[in-house]
Amino acid sequence: MNHFPHVPPDNASRRAFLKRGAALSVAAGATPFAMSLAAMGEAAAATATDYKALVCVFLYGGNDYANTLVTYDPTSYNAMLQFRAPLAIARDSLTPLVLNPTTALPNGRQYALAPGLDPLLPLFNAGQMSVLLNVGSLIQPTTKAQYQAGSVPLPPKLFSHNDQQSFWQSSSPEGAASGWGGRLGDLFASGNGNATFTCIGVGGNAVYLSGHSAVQYQVSSGGSVAVNGLQTPLFGSASCSRTLQQLMTSSRVHLFENEYARVAARSIAANSQLSSALAGATLSTPFPSGNSLADQLKLVARMVAARSSLGAKRQVFFVSMGGFDTHDGLVSQHPALMKTLGDALGAFHQATVELGVSRQVTAFTASDFGRTLVGNNDGSDHGWGSMHFVVGDAVNGRSFVGTPPVVANGGPDDVGQGRLLPSLSVDQYGATLASWFGVSATDLASVMPNLANYSTRNLGFMAA
Repeated sequence: MNHFPHVPPDNASRRAFLKRGAALSVAAGATPFAMSLAAMGEAAAATATDYKALVCVFLYGGNDYANTLVTYDPTSYNAMLQFRAPLAIARDSLTPLVLNPTTALPNGRQYALAPGLDPLLPLFNAGQMSVLLNVGSLIQPTTKAQYQAGSVPLPPKLFSHNDQQSFWQSSSPEGAASGWGGRLGDLFASGNGNATFTCIGVGGNAVYLSGHSAVQYQVSSGGSVAVNGLQTPLFGSASCSRTLQQLMTSSRVHLFENEYARVAARSIAANSQLSSALAGATLSTPFPSGNSLADQLKLVARMVAARSSLGAKRQVFFVSMGGFDTHDGLVSQHPALMKTLGDALGAFHQATVELGVSRQVTAFTASDFGRTLVGNNDGSDHGWGSMHFVVGDAVNGRSFVGTPPVVANGGPDDVGQGRLLPSLSVDQYGATLASWFGVSATDLASVMPNLANYSTRNLGFMAA
């Protein structure tokens, strides 16, 4: 029995099906040509005359907040030791990395960066980095009493990797059709010379970059990946290559075949344009070797350098690193993750300074969720709220955003085992970045759908 309603094969439904079915990609796979079918719509809701870019750095697996931004004042540090002494970073090793904000935190609270994040300290001190305290997925402001009573709507499937990754990126659970980075792209894609280069994924396919009309363009850390047989002569024959391109791009009568050919033609053209643009995009900033996140961010920096050649005014990038699901081995694995993150972000900011765009490019971290304060042998379990960093010269830096959570198991700011109940929402986080990006107050709700539930919609960590 067919349980699906009949949908006429008109152009709109065909495009919607294709857009939701896949993302535009030129990433190579086992086959000579890896291309996802998708439709590229042209949004026209906003225009820009200057250049700005947002770079989401996603930490897959749920980063351990307590060993990233470490509580340092003696009272809080000693309280933390009660719950995770075997996992704790020695206080003496934190002393050189203590953060001294322009406005001190109340009650003598202090935080330090984890060792490995050393390159971020001078950025914070120079006012080029802000730290968000206890941000996470929410639908509306929620108290602990409301959480315990179940009297307010909550994000579905809390503490689930896939669903909370999706909720962070899209404000919806797994299966979402669009993410808030892609919805930013919807508003600005038509203002770019080539809409293809609006939402760019260097860290793999992510719902964050999928819009209602904007479609993510995936590249590798080395740039776009050409179709085998077109980049070099197929079977040693230029004639064979021309024939292959004609077969791939010629218009067809069948709707899906024709859509495939249309997307293939656009991909081939995009590869040619991007390869040419990147050939002239050089950097003298040293990026660390053997660091996959740094490789991704270096490609982002090169694409920013090539922005004029690409006709870009607004771009949204996504990079990522994994390994943060530290149920065990936290002490042995997490320090290396912090060093990878710190070295990569430090080099990327230096590259934006070299390019003269450090006020026009803002990078920010995100993750599935934080983890528990209470240790689980040599690791920590899935949590909720977490600490995050925003980096760039347009940041109102050397500051903490939000209220320091009380360090306690079952205390006023957590829902058990040190799982922080977020006091700041992803919607507020994203809306603040979107406002800086150029989204009008009336359009913010289309980007962050839960924002209407908050009286404070701009957290103030970005300059006007």
